[in-house]
Amino acid sequence: MTVVRSTLSDEARRISCEALQDTLVDLLGLSLIGKQAHWNVVGPRFRSIHLHLDEVVSASRAQADTVAERAAALGVSPDGRPETIAKVFSLPAPKEGWLRDSEAVQVLAEALGAAITRLRERIDATEKADPVTQDLLISITAELEKQRWMFEAANFPGES
Repeated sequence: MTVVRSTLSDEARRISCEALQDTLVDLLGLSLIGKQAHWNVVGPRFRSIHLHLDEVVSASRAQADTVAERAAALGVSPDGRPETIAKVFSLPAPKEGWLRDSEAVQVLAEALGAAITRLRERIDATEKADPVTQDLLISITAELEKQRWMFEAANFPGES
């Protein structure tokens, strides 16, 4: 059943909605990774990392909502069910248990980096199919790159 009819061709809609669904999974997964690390981070930089993780979670959740609404606007039902996320999610994630502050920073930087790499592929794929979806993916990539930069800077060893 299609509730909304898209103005895109079937092929353009397929490309766009595949990119949106994959991005939705990554963003919801990032929010879960962020919360897991948030609850389990320990170490001398606990407070600043704990707060920064909440920023990543909030941004990921807000972006996930925007992505899901774009898919719905194109006439495709977004799938953010837990079983869907669990089945297809593949970004780096923290280990079980307490995380040293440096481990939390590293895993978030890696997860964000992997998500950014995949987003860039989706940006390329949607260029001709749907510039509106491409623009959305570009803005999400910019935000995730900013967050990754902040985690990378927090883990910089400095000079001795």
